[in-house]
Amino acid sequence: MSDVLAAEPRIRIDDRVNGSSGNGLADEVRDGLSRPLKELPPKLFYDDRGSRLFDRITQLPEYYPTRCEREILNRRAPEIVAASQAEELVELGSGFASKTRALLYAMAGAGTLRRYVPVDVSQLVIERCAEELCEIYPGLVVHGLIGDFERDLEHIPDGERRMFAFLGGTIGNLHADERLRFFREIRELMGGDDTLLLGTDLVKDVDELEAAYNDAEGVTGEFNLNVLEVLNRELGADFPLDRFEHVAFFNEDESWIEMRVRSLDDRVVHVPGAGIDVELAAGEDIRTEISTKFTRGRVAGDLAEAGLRLNEFWTDVGDRFGLSLASPFG
Repeated sequence: MSDVLAAEPRIRIDDRVNGSSGNGLADEVRDGLSRPLKELPPKLFYDDRGSRLFDRITQLPEYYPTRCEREILNRRAPEIVAASQAEELVELGSGFASKTRALLYAMAGAGTLRRYVPVDVSQLVIERCAEELCEIYPGLVVHGLIGDFERDLEHIPDGERRMFAFLGGTIGNLHADERLRFFREIRELMGGDDTLLLGTDLVKDVDELEAAYNDAEGVTGEFNLNVLEVLNRELGADFPLDRFEHVAFFNEDESWIEMRVRSLDDRVVHVPGAGIDVELAAGEDIRTEISTKFTRGRVAGDLAEAGLRLNEFWTDVGDRFGLSLASPFG
């Protein structure tokens, strides 16, 4: 164990969110709702209600990504740990570490688990996760970062033999230029012995893709429309949720799923917290999320453009989801 880790308390939490000015959301909403195709940031999905709804989504029969990724992790965790030779796990968008328990277990079994660095916007989630993991793994150091993976990467603590994990297919929510910027920021943080473990949803039958975002129970529709409730609460907006509908479809030209909320009427919505009024025509959409679907070649190309080499690529038995392990060139 390094001198740095030996001197660090077992649980340490840095907060980059609660000490911020709080204007970021208003700025993003103002910018997105001023575009020709109005757009909202996907982070609006994950308030308390949205997080509970997403947990329900992951258990729906139509929604395969979570099951497929967990299958790969459960089957391949020792192989992933051996290939990465990681002693620290840095998880972006960690939640309760439910996706990475298999990795932590495999690292502990290999005798290499030294530190876990969860990055999440929820202080409560990180605190509970840290306490639980320190009970399970004596000697483990947890250094949590309460922050946004798109803005606060620079605050991730230095370390050695780190595996950065960005799972769940979340990378698909970023546009191509945003993905490149994200990968380059990760590359700048990485030492020569660090690796990146990346989860990506893969291209497949359109009917299967669209069914995953249009479930029979309508849970995804509730999840999608909840972003308007978040705007009503956080920015004082007056979106009437019953006058909007959920829309999701596969855009073949872009190779991504688009989720949108569609206005059923002509209306003007007031968003005082962002200082704007939004004119909507009947049938007009606000895009709430893109979810890009990848091939192995596209993953390798995106990583290479940021100076990262694709070393390993694992899929579930149905080839529906992929996990990539990458390291810096040179």
